Amino acid sequence: MRSNPNSLPPGICRCCRIRSSGRPLTARPTGAPRRPRNDRARREILVFTEGARTEEGYLLPWRREFRDRLLISVDPFHGVPMSLVNEAVKTKKDELRDQRRGRGRAHDEIWCMFDIDANPNVREAIQKAEDNGIYLAISNPCVELWFILHFEDKTSFISRQDAQSRSSELLGCGKNLSRRAMDLLFDRFEDARQRARSLDIKHEGDGSRPGTNPSSGVWKLIESIKQ
Repeated sequence: MRSNPNSLPPGICRCCRIRSSGRPLTARPTGAPRRPRNDRARREILVFTEGARTEEGYLLPWRREFRDRLLISVDPFHGVPMSLVNEAVKTKKDELRDQRRGRGRAHDEIWCMFDIDANPNVREAIQKAEDNGIYLAISNPCVELWFILHFEDKTSFISRQDAQSRSSELLGCGKNLSRRAMDLLFDRFEDARQRARSLDIKHEGDGSRPGTNPSSGVWKLIESIKQ
């Protein structure tokens, strides 16, 4: 049976209701619905993702594991890095304005999760995010490189196509992550984090620019989720 491309993995929080046609029923200009702040409130993280399926599926086990103390919302807006950052910056400003007016509270953190490969204006997007307090989880060339690091080292340049192919071999699935793939990635996080940090050290040591292929900063988002 062919899956519905507009459906979502169970448990991932969309930030607006959806019509049966797939279009937003009510636009939500300021992030997920806010609750009054109190000492017992869960931390809330809003994530903007480039893709509509793979990244959301990856976050599902983390959302479940830490749901008692953390709410992860995935914004329905998707696009290229600069578009994501622009939307994230606007959302943050709107939320902070509403918070000052006593209309709920802003998310504790807003993240953008995207790929480097073949995307325009990436450096400008990174700079704008840093200037506006938006956190970044970037992979080069793509998020599938991050998946590979859960299983093996990768220290030399890898194309997007090769990364996607190798990731599919290791996980036994493509962009729509299976439950087994989600569980494997969850269980092997520490291995992937260590490999990703080793790549950062390698690039720094040989004078390469941060984020050089291959590299991934998705571990930073997961570390924030775990804290």
